[in-house]
Amino acid sequence: MNQYLNSLQDLGSEGGSRLEPPPSVLHELNLANKRLEKLLGDLRNERNADADLRNIAREVVRAVEMNPEIALACLFLNQIAGTYAVRHCIETAIVVILVARGLDKASDEVISLTAAALTMNVGMLRHHDNFQCKPGTLNSEEMAIVRRHPEDSAEMLKYAGIEDDEWISCVLMHHENDDGTGYPAGMTREQITHNARLLSLADRYCARVSARNYRCSMLPDEALEKLLHDPLHPADPALQEQFHRQLGKFPPGVLVRLANGELGVVTGRDSGDGVLEVHCMRDGAGKALPTWLHRRTDQPECAILEALTEDQAELRFSMKQIWGAQAAL
Repeated sequence: MNQYLNSLQDLGSEGGSRLEPPPSVLHELNLANKRLEKLLGDLRNERNADADLRNIAREVVRAVEMNPEIALACLFLNQIAGTYAVRHCIETAIVVILVARGLDKASDEVISLTAAALTMNVGMLRHHDNFQCKPGTLNSEEMAIVRRHPEDSAEMLKYAGIEDDEWISCVLMHHENDDGTGYPAGMTREQITHNARLLSLADRYCARVSARNYRCSMLPDEALEKLLHDPLHPADPALQEQFHRQLGKFPPGVLVRLANGELGVVTGRDSGDGVLEVHCMRDGAGKALPTWLHRRTDQPECAILEALTEDQAELRFSMKQIWGAQAAL
């Protein structure tokens, strides 16, 4: 890809019309995040926010579809700017879009689901980052805010002009559990919509793989296993399949150690043959490689041994170095 981009730049320098670089997925997601943060922060004063929120949802969908690998990598490389509360909604939307597309959901339904992901926590937006920074457990008053936030979010959205039943129901139900132990209404399996289950799984997955002030992030292979195979809250089989297919144990952006000891970052998803591509930056002794190496996990010595935290891997790189101009800030 870099060689291709360089050749295009050479053509431009020889007198031809200079071609614009491809749009950056990372840049588009950060713009959407900035617009969303502003709009949600002022949502109580909005009466006709439907069009603006749908436009942001479409921008996120377009960014994900531009390059799903880069969009997913943003989750694990902490590349989306802004507060945790809004960033988490953007990250959840990325997962929602990939799974919804994998299920062949109609475009209008994908937009409604994406909009629900972007707005699911607006009812406690003012408290979310305070809760994130609190070192201890939440008190009873704070827990009441958490348990009430799906209803508060739905009411705020209705007041702001949202009339989409699918959107509102997903926001209302995204913390309900099949066995009735969820909140705010204690619904059971028969009452919870399939799209609300999808949003709930995406929300929980992104929460587990994101670092919080009060706990470290969970490695993605462990997070996916615990999420989809929880004996107390078993996931819908179709959703299980799509989460495995769209994310896998080692999604793009995850830092890994290979069987030969090399350290690198996963750059692409499994295309159905079980093979992943890894960009390696350190050798088995932990020394920086003079030239980064491209590995395929179908080679026995290049099989992934384990996922690593940032502290374990000690790798420093920009997303642009790995994925090119589409991952530029």
